[in-house]
Amino acid sequence: MFQLTDIKAAHSKVKSGADFPAYIRDLIKLGVTRYDSFVNDGHVEYFGENNFQITAEAKYPELAVADTSNEESFNRQLKLHQQGQTDYPAFCRDAAEAGVEKWRVDMQQMTCTYFDKANNVMLEEKIPAL
Repeated sequence: MFQLTDIKAAHSKVKSGADFPAYIRDLIKLGVTRYDSFVNDGHVEYFGENNFQITAEAKYPELAVADTSNEESFNRQLKLHQQGQTDYPAFCRDAAEAGVEKWRVDMQQMTCTYFDKANNVMLEEKIPAL
């Protein structure tokens, strides 16, 4: 099964949102079936077959996630990030300000879903064909 060192190696290639599809392809090869990334501190919970789960440590000092979500603002910032115009730290700050608590990437459904603090779906996107 995959280890955090494998995931870190795959993540080290990501410089912007434009690199996301290749990152997902690498995680699938490792056996990751889903992951939840938490905006407040960047920790990630990775899931694999047979209930396998590992958690990566926080990546940055804690951010305050807005209590009220702003889908319009988030959609605008996400598009900029996907075009490679912002880096990962900026994207996380923007997501926190827009009220995104976490996002879930599901490799079986090929979706990336963003949730607010009340666990409401703010946005669900299909991951581009790999």
